[in-house]
Formats: sequence, C-alpha cells, structure tokens
Amino acid sequence: MKTEFLIAGLTAQAVKDLYGLEIDESSVQVQKTRKEFEGHLTVVVFPYLKSSRKGPEQTAAEIGEWIKSNSDAVSGYNVIKGFLNFLISHQRWVETLNEINSDTAFGMVKAADDAPLVMIEYSSPNTNKPLHLGHVRNNLLGSALSNIIAANGCRVVKTNIVNDRGIHICKSMLAWLKWGNGATPESTGMKGDHLVGDYYVEFDKRLRAEIDSLLPAGYDEMDEKAKDAAKAEAEKTSPLMQEVRTMLVQWEAGDPDVCALWEKMNGWVYEGFDETYRRLGVSFDKIYYESETYLEGKETVMEGVEKGLFFRKDDGSVWADLSEEGLDQKLLLRSDGTSVYMTQDIGTAKLRFEDYPIDRMIYVVGNEQNYHFHVLSILLDRLGFKWGKDLVHFSYGMVELPEGKMKSREGTVVDADDLMDEMIETARATSMELGKLDGLSKEETDNIVRIVGMGALKYFILKVDARKNMTFNPKESIDFNGNTGPFIQYTHARIRSVMRKAAEEGYNTSTGAHIDAAISEKEIGLVQMLGEFDATVRQAADDFNPSVIANYCYDLAREFNQFYHDYSIMHEPDAELKRFRIVLAENVSKVIRLGMGLLNIEVPERM
Repeated sequence: MKTEFLIAGLTAQAVKDLYGLEIDESSVQVQKTRKEFEGHLTVVVFPYLKSSRKGPEQTAAEIGEWIKSNSDAVSGYNVIKGFLNFLISHQRWVETLNEINSDTAFGMVKAADDAPLVMIEYSSPNTNKPLHLGHVRNNLLGSALSNIIAANGCRVVKTNIVNDRGIHICKSMLAWLKWGNGATPESTGMKGDHLVGDYYVEFDKRLRAEIDSLLPAGYDEMDEKAKDAAKAEAEKTSPLMQEVRTMLVQWEAGDPDVCALWEKMNGWVYEGFDETYRRLGVSFDKIYYESETYLEGKETVMEGVEKGLFFRKDDGSVWADLSEEGLDQKLLLRSDGTSVYMTQDIGTAKLRFEDYPIDRMIYVVGNEQNYHFHVLSILLDRLGFKWGKDLVHFSYGMVELPEGKMKSREGTVVDADDLMDEMIETARATSMELGKLDGLSKEETDNIVRIVGMGALKYFILKVDARKNMTFNPKESIDFNGNTGPFIQYTHARIRSVMRKAAEEGYNTSTGAHIDAAISEKEIGLVQMLGEFDATVRQAADDFNPSVIANYCYDLAREFNQFYHDYSIMHEPDAELKRFRIVLAENVSKVIRLGMGLLNIEVPERM
C-alpha cells in the first residue's frame, strides 16, 4: 500500500475515533511536505475543525498523536497551523522501496478488455512536402500521449490521417508535369517526399513571379487593403492557378491521367514518410487517407442538408449555420462541389466510428486550428456522433528556430530527416570530445550516438509544455549536463555500470532490501520520488502533458547523481546498507527506463 493511502486511512480512523466523524479516506488531503518544513507527508486538518470544536493546531496535534500511537509507519510529527507534518519511519521507506522493486511495470496500468477505447490522431502530413520540424513535434507528442494514455489502463488506437488530395497536392503534380522532365526518386537519388516537396516549392516560386507580373500599375502606391485586393485578383486570374484548379476538378471527377499521376507521386511520398517514421520510432495502428474519406464527408454533409442540419446557398455551396453557438456560418462544400477540410474531417470521423467503438477521440493538431476543432466538435455532435461533443483537441504551440519561423512554401523549413542526421552527428562529435565512446566498437558507437542524438531531440521537444511555443536549438539539446536527454541517459548508463559490478559480486535485487539501520534523508528522498512515479503518469494523462514525465525523469536523475556524489554504493562497508543502495539504484534505473520509454526515448546500458 502506498504510504499516502496508509496515512489517509489512518487519518480517517483518527477523526472517527476522536470526533465521531465518519469520512471517506479518499477525501483526506495528503501532500508532500514542503521543503522548508520537517517531515515527509502533510495532512490538511481544516475540514475537521467543525467536528473537533478546537483550533487547527490542537486538532492537528490530537490527530498526529493518535496516528503515532497506532501505527509504526509514523516516527514523529509536527504541526504548522492547520498542517500536520508526518515523519515516516525508516522501515516504512524500506517497505515502500521493496513494493516498487517487486513491480517490474511500476506505475503502469494494464488495460482490461472492457477498458475505454481512446483513439488518438497525430502526424497528419500533406503529400506535397516532406515531414519537417513542426511535424516532428506533432509526432513525438502524439506518440508519447498514446503511450501515457495506454499506461493509465485505456485501450488506445493510434491513427494517422494523410492529406493526399486537394489543391496543394495538385500544385506539386502540375509543377512536376511542367518542369520535372520525368524525374523520379531513382533517377535523382532523392527520397520521394523530398522530390515532391521540391516541386511544391518550385510551383510557389513560379506562381509568385506570375502574380507579380499581373499586378496593376501603381500597386506600390496603394494602401494595404487595396494591395491585398489587387493581389487576390491577380492570383484568381493567374493561368497557373487556373490550371491547378482545373486539375483538382479533374481529379475529383476521376480523370484517369490525373489520377495515375497522383497515385505515382503519392507512392513516392509514402515510401519517404515510412522511412522518416521508422527513424523517429513512430507507428500507427490505422492510417486513413483523405482521398478515401472526403466522399464520405460529402455524403454525410448532403444527408445533413436533407435533415435540415445544413443549408445550401444560391451558388450551390453548402454551409452550417452556427449562430446559435455564437459563431458564424461555416462552409462545408464549395459551389463547384469540391470539399473543404471540414468535409474531410467529418467523413474521416464517420469511417472511424464505423471501424471502432470509440469512447474518446483526441486530435493532436497545432493551436492554429483551435477554431476548426471547436466547429468540428459542434458539427459532429449535431450529426449524432456520441463522442463529438467531448472530442479533445490536444492543441500545441509552434516550433520556431533561433532565427525565426519556418515557411514551407519558401523552402525554409527544417527537414525532419536532415534534423535527425544533424542530431546524430552532433551526438557523435560531443561524445567523442568527452571520451564517452572510448573502447567501443564501430557498431556500438553507431548505436549509442543514434540513441543519444535521437534522445536529445525527443527530450528537448517533449520537456516543454505542449501548449507553449518553443524555440528549438540543436546545440543546446545535446549536453551531458542540465535538463537534457543525454544527461538522463548518462545517469541510466552510470547506474547500469554499478549494477554490472553488483552482479559480479553476486547481488540479486529481486528479493529486495532488508535493513534495520537508519537510512539517510537523501535516500528517503529518492524512495519518495520513486513512489511518486505512478501519480506522475496519471497526472500526465489527466493534463495531456508529456512534459510532466520528462521533467520528473530529469528531477529523479539529478537527485540520484547528487546521492551518487555524496554516498558510496559498492564501497559501503555495511552489508545491509550496501544492499539497500544497490536495490535503490536498480529501481531508479527502472523508473527512468519506464518514464523515458513513455516518451519513446531509449536509454543505453553503457555510455
């Protein structure tokens, strides 16, 4: 039993015996004692003053004395106003460590067959460009959140919706037709997603030049409103934009040549995506494609028109009136019958609901889409999807570079593949400089620098609260000191080195620790931190916040390193105390491995 639960139960019994008040032990407020006060756990006694008919100090003292007299788990207490601070006995901390030690999956709750089914959508790439740094944050957050939700006893389905249709894809296709000269991934030696992305950038470059040529005389002297109107008119009349719009209509009409080109170029992109996902350590249970869902969306929208849920305007376009919800009208189908993103999301939702008995739907999408998902929730609820009203938009902030924002159309994004290459090579250079690769084979070296480089990337992104914008600096992320992935990884490797020495001396930690002697406050602090891991995993799920796990792992690694600096493990002369410290170290490494595993970060056995 967790010590917090034990204290809560004892407090409930004390209040009943002392004041005749029956309370549920779950209502007892037990928290970690603040550092400036003596103690380990604190109970708030203010809720019991009405029944005790005494002041907070006297009430706390009476409850504290009752518990100390009735439990060996408490060695002492002190009172600060209405706060009752307990000192937990050394033996109880040893018992706590042994309880943690006996559970190889401590903090993880296995999903029952009838557990809630949570679907999590993340990644959502466009087939007109390769994955970039923004996608990296999305994938890492989505994958980590999936692991965390699963660790809290839910069944999880990880899904990806690929935007493989629409005007953007047609831009890449048209550019390749016009200027590609039959280039393929094989003929160029490029990954398919990179090749197609280059033609998207090329289209935009040519379009901007064309628009500039169509701007009216005196454009530079116009005010901003007039400039915007002139530019919009130039884009509307642009031959390139007219061609690309025609291509979109042809695709939706099933034109065989256009569809064949679309299939070929998307195939190149998928092969490229698969390689990037593999390197990131990201996977999906089900991939949906907007080319397969938009028709479902159109059908569902038209059913909504028939039921009076949506309405058609004179130009043939279909809209949802959201005025009752305090919003404006939302376009669902264009006048030419083509779909918009909202239509596609409705179609995808319908297919998902048919495929899985979803209890909760979580969308991992950047905060620029907050309004979109607010509207989607309203529309899905209106259409009768049971989880529509309660869908979760896991909204995260943008990733910027020290030099500013990235722009896909201008080709100024940080490519995900290039970024991973850079991180691994930086890890190699830094590790070699610090002598951490000495004596290792090439195979061992390559594996470790991959683990460290990818760990640095993932941790740097995941340690930041997802809701915040962040600036990614590769050089800062690979540091073996401070709040970084490599620091935590090195701590784990250091502990594993200790455990190898312990194994050589015949120590087996499976039976736990047995000690009657007093242990230090530093050791107690580590055991207490270990015991907080399961609550941390719950908090990360409740708050949709993987950074809670990341920063817990850093705090645990930091505390262990301080302990390692101040206390000997393998050279401790007291046999019982030595065994206790070995078991303690083993469980610190276990919890670091479990916590970092939830973030999809590997921890090496040696560095």
